[in-house]
Amino acid sequence: MNFNVDPLLNSIDSQLHSLVKNIDIIEAVKPLNYLQEKERFFTNHFSNEPAFIYKENNINPFELKRSLFNLPLEQIQDEDLYTLYLAVIDSYIDKIDQYKSIGTNEFLYDSLRYYGEPSEKDIHNAQFILHIPEKQNDNLGKMYLAPEIIAIMTKMAEQEKYSWQVELDNTMVANALVSGTTVRINSAAKLSKKEAYALAHHELGVHLSTSLNAQKQPLNILSLGCPLNTMTQEGLAILSEYLSGNLTLRRLRILALRVLAVKSLIEDKNFRTTFLLLKETYHVEDELAYTITARVYRGGGYTKDYLYLKGFSLILNAYEHEKNFEHLLIGKTSLSYLPLITRLIEKQQFVEAHFLPPAYKEPVKNDPENTFIIHGIR
Repeated sequence: MNFNVDPLLNSIDSQLHSLVKNIDIIEAVKPLNYLQEKERFFTNHFSNEPAFIYKENNINPFELKRSLFNLPLEQIQDEDLYTLYLAVIDSYIDKIDQYKSIGTNEFLYDSLRYYGEPSEKDIHNAQFILHIPEKQNDNLGKMYLAPEIIAIMTKMAEQEKYSWQVELDNTMVANALVSGTTVRINSAAKLSKKEAYALAHHELGVHLSTSLNAQKQPLNILSLGCPLNTMTQEGLAILSEYLSGNLTLRRLRILALRVLAVKSLIEDKNFRTTFLLLKETYHVEDELAYTITARVYRGGGYTKDYLYLKGFSLILNAYEHEKNFEHLLIGKTSLSYLPLITRLIEKQQFVEAHFLPPAYKEPVKNDPENTFIIHGIR
């Protein structure tokens, strides 16, 4: 389908993309000394606060904000497009504030302003999951290391005809991360079979496929992402784990523990306190407790991790009840913008998703216990 994009709109879209395409908060809050501080924390018997350091950025917040505010949005004729571009610019203004405060106490408050904090409902959902007895057979069998995880992903990418690049990274907090069409794998990753396949359905099935779908749009804006697309993206990705039959109770417990870790971050503002909460109250093994705690304390206090469980609940409900659900897959969208996205597809400003997650195309039937548990998350 050929699109005749208005030259003014195309100019605004190109300028916006050029201005903010390199804004990547997740990359910016990656501790450069993660492994060293982890070793120091354990060597000192959990007695010290990790002193993470971060890559310097050369962003001039004032100049960048001024350039964004100078974009002539008032000349966009379509009301839906105007609304979308204005909202995306506003969200990037908040992201710029996060950038300038990385590594300081102010970062937590900038993070709270953008991502929010767990509600009572979020805490209740987390505690509901943590009260369910653990399954002893969740992670039995062979453990897969980074090269084997890459092999699983490579097979999926070939089957789905994804264009992608893969890199090993020995400085990561997470097991994997998608940036554009590059998938970075933690060189120290060690996962059970189900966890390895869940990771592939999460990272490639959703994060990579929506990046590729965004590149097929006539406008760049869905590569940048709707405001707070993190919650929708992670909800879609965890739904992909579930529909592929690889979402375990252990995985749900980790998502629940992240919610409580964010709550502790906000209330206690002390790495050791949060770590010991996970270790002593919820009996989390040391390595995992450290990883969860480091995720929420990186940058100075990164609250986004509570959105995984919340996003899953919202996206599951949309999957079961929203007739235009697949429109969420056309790029980095947000659930609250689904009606607007649908209208723009109908007006041929956007195109339908080219790539669909394999688990969405051929979902497996989960066992009744799993189904009961995930529908207990409200």
